[in-house]
Amino acid sequence: MKPKKIILLATLLSMFAVCSYAQKSSAIIRGGVNFANVSNKDNGGYDDSKMLTSWQAGVIGDFNLTEFLAIQPGLLYSSKGIKFEGNGETLTFNPQYLELPVNLVFKTPTGATKFFAGAGPYVAMGVGGKFKGEGTVDFERKIDFSDDDPLTGEEEDAGAFKVRRFDYGLNGLVGMEVSNLVFTANYGLGLAKIQSGSNSSADDANKHRVLSLTLGFKF
Repeated sequence: MKPKKIILLATLLSMFAVCSYAQKSSAIIRGGVNFANVSNKDNGGYDDSKMLTSWQAGVIGDFNLTEFLAIQPGLLYSSKGIKFEGNGETLTFNPQYLELPVNLVFKTPTGATKFFAGAGPYVAMGVGGKFKGEGTVDFERKIDFSDDDPLTGEEEDAGAFKVRRFDYGLNGLVGMEVSNLVFTANYGLGLAKIQSGSNSSADDANKHRVLSLTLGFKF
């Protein structure tokens, strides 16, 4: 089974299984800033590129399995992308996604302030965004997503200047809870290639990388 299928199935199954085992549940409404980038190396790394400061907002479920262990599925609207600057030109690639993370989180069990750390997969679907140019020639156009089926080996509706609609990857997070306030730092490591029609395993460049700093209210 391909990695994207495994991550998608694991994410959905985890969400359905959580409610059966949770001892106590709550919700966290959160928002914050994204420092987004896109890898530009064949190994999925990046250098010499500009972070795009963007944003995210959404709701996170907090289902306690034990005193120190929780599952946190969520639904986020997340703005990703990259900015290029040089020779008086600025190019901004800013796709918008509905993102579904499911993280396993370990918490300190006692005290007024709780610290936590966790990790898990995410899947995301592109729903909008813009590609802008400023400088010698100014332009702005909507990002055009390909309508491919993420559960097939082929990409349907691929084409030039199109972006793959479906993204998936892994999260790592740390943070703390102070009363009803939740402070979180999250790093999203995209595993899906962004370019439409790019199926070569030898080319692993151009994947999303997002550092997020968020503030949430737990109720």
